[in-house]
Amino acid sequence: MRFLAIFLFFIITASSAQVIHPPIGRTSLPNDAKIKLTLISRIHSHTPNVKDDMERYEKDIVSPKSAVFLEEKNKFYINSLEGYKTVVFDLKEFRKIKSIPHDFSKKDNALFKEETALGYKFLTPRAEPNVFKGKPVECCLSNNKKYLWVTYYRRSYDPNAMEPSAVAIIDTDLDEVVRVMPTGPLPKMIAASPDGKYVAITHWGDNTVGIIDVSSGNPDSFKYVKHLIVDYQQKFSSSQSKVVIDRDKNCGLCLRGTAFTRDSKYLLVGRMGGGGISVFDMSDFSFIATVTGMRTNVRHLVVTDNFLYLSSNRTGYVQKTSISDFLNFALNKENKGKTYNSWKECYAGAGARTIEVSSDEKYVFAACNNSSSVAIISAEDMVKVAEIKADSYPVGLALHKNNYLLISTSQAHPGIGGGNCVDVFYVDYK
Repeated sequence: MRFLAIFLFFIITASSAQVIHPPIGRTSLPNDAKIKLTLISRIHSHTPNVKDDMERYEKDIVSPKSAVFLEEKNKFYINSLEGYKTVVFDLKEFRKIKSIPHDFSKKDNALFKEETALGYKFLTPRAEPNVFKGKPVECCLSNNKKYLWVTYYRRSYDPNAMEPSAVAIIDTDLDEVVRVMPTGPLPKMIAASPDGKYVAITHWGDNTVGIIDVSSGNPDSFKYVKHLIVDYQQKFSSSQSKVVIDRDKNCGLCLRGTAFTRDSKYLLVGRMGGGGISVFDMSDFSFIATVTGMRTNVRHLVVTDNFLYLSSNRTGYVQKTSISDFLNFALNKENKGKTYNSWKECYAGAGARTIEVSSDEKYVFAACNNSSSVAIISAEDMVKVAEIKADSYPVGLALHKNNYLLISTSQAHPGIGGGNCVDVFYVDYK
């Protein structure tokens, strides 16, 4: 019986790991759903021989991690993690406008105002710590979309991502890096407060969050004002840098999802490895509470006027709750040690990663990595209403503000393949 269970697990795992490249024109199922996705374009680097007019071969798309639309300037950005570039595309024909390199030499010293921040020190002394290549992970827009912030998973000379990393600030008029600020180790998620005052950089690497004051609107004046610690700060030694460490797993609480409330009063930080969501008061940067009760392995957070949405990567679920009820629970000191259970949920698909919510809040879109799919969930009753296969294996999502274009980014699985693809879907609301 045990052998049969292992055999079935192997078959299921193997089938889910098959690399797929759906044809352009593929639509979501079922056909009678009230919403439909159609794959209208693909940008990739896996083969130079394209067979469709809407297929784009682009060598700079190497393990694309995340995407963001800048509708006001008719373009979108793709962060090419292993390509060390942020690639800019036009919104009309999905063709490359420019590639922004994250490759810094001595001639770029003017972009750096400091070597480290927040009390971090390099484990190995370096004569030129600001000469490196950065791996772009996540991004956000600030200051009325004037600046695009791009976090670096690590600097190229830091294989274990234990040293201070950095974040690039890109002028979206010039599409050029205008400043690089130091961060803590392994920054992933980044979020800008709706009131335009702060940018929060969450360090997957050591359980902390750096808060930057951006209220001046001048990147030369942007500065750190607080270093938030979630439970405890991980420390590293130079001896650890001499052995191979899997930082995707050895990451403490593995802080990931990061979101401000719409009134900018509170910051929510998901603990992908430790469970729960930690809440901070932005008026004085004080820690309020860590709320538990949601599914484990919280990956992504989205906060709207009325709701909090999250994805649980390991379980494949997307959950929803009233943001006011959630905050009231966190603020009530009598709830210490209790769990918050007021969740609606829906199984999206294996490996639910990034989620996007339509502006009218009727639908939630989820990139499901292990199942190579994008799921569509009815937000009102949290029921999956449609699904479409995507290029293996989707991680990032971006939804156009008019809700009619959706982008997914796909990375490879080690030893299996896939990845190096950006899918563009048209969203039809019937």
